[in-house]
Amino acid sequence: MSEIIIYKNKVNETQVEVRFEGETFWLTLNQIAELFERDKSVVSRHIKNIFKEKELEPSATVAKNATVQKEGERDVLRNVEFYNLDMILSIGYRVNSKMGTQFRQWANQRLKDFLVQGYSINQKRLEQLEKVIEIVQNTDKMNELQVSESKGLLEILSGYTKSFVLLNQYDSNSIQTGRLNENITHEISYTEAKNAIDQLKARLILKKEATDLFGKEKDESFISSLRSITQTFDGQYLYTSVEEQAANLLYFIIKNHSFNDGNKRIGAFLFILFLERNKYNLKRSGEAKINDNGLIALALLVAQSKPDDKDLMIALVMNLINDAA
Repeated sequence: MSEIIIYKNKVNETQVEVRFEGETFWLTLNQIAELFERDKSVVSRHIKNIFKEKELEPSATVAKNATVQKEGERDVLRNVEFYNLDMILSIGYRVNSKMGTQFRQWANQRLKDFLVQGYSINQKRLEQLEKVIEIVQNTDKMNELQVSESKGLLEILSGYTKSFVLLNQYDSNSIQTGRLNENITHEISYTEAKNAIDQLKARLILKKEATDLFGKEKDESFISSLRSITQTFDGQYLYTSVEEQAANLLYFIIKNHSFNDGNKRIGAFLFILFLERNKYNLKRSGEAKINDNGLIALALLVAQSKPDDKDLMIALVMNLINDAA
């Protein structure tokens, strides 16, 4: 379901109808040109360069929607390309306009607003689940077998409440995260990543679990993925939290297929390495946030996901490593 929001700049000189759908914002080429006060050909050239440099993937950032357009005196239904917030911000970074800065600030606030609204809805579901738990706790007219069964049910409901809520949000494409950790202390450089991959490769070859093709780059897309994680706009990260950077790192490496062999293993490996370097891989209890089986399942889920589900995959990964979720 989509929603149209009117964006106005600080002096109300520019108004743009912004489409909100799939937990991101969408604009057409014409709207982006108007937003950043640049000629349409300039914006189009930036988009082509972004795809050429593999900073972003077309399948993940472009969507076609049937839109009514005025042609002379007639209203004609045309398929128009819309670009999501990742693309809008990447273009804004390249044109370096004040309008771009204002729009980023506006978009961040609107996304936070939607997050709060989603959290409120989620709280109602949680309260309903807690009522079920209360019913089980207060039931006293049961025989011994029923008591044993109810205790088992209560343990499942109490211990896995967050999991049930997350699965429900996944099914409804409405995954929400709590307060994010913006204390990013370490960036994984290309040199560090290559050294780490070489060490992983040596260990796997020793165990006869990899060949010489493992970790061999096919093109420049791997270094492009690393750069896209740490790109900044107006002196701030575009991906502002540890959760966002980690989730996008995992997604980009797996989905960009930068290596001849080992994309899923390398993506999972660097994902955990990034979390460790930023001291964010463990729960407060000292346990790993994502265990071996969870990491395997997550990597496979990302690998098999459709491009249209990118935002959903990113939100899922963020939620799994977010302490506040």
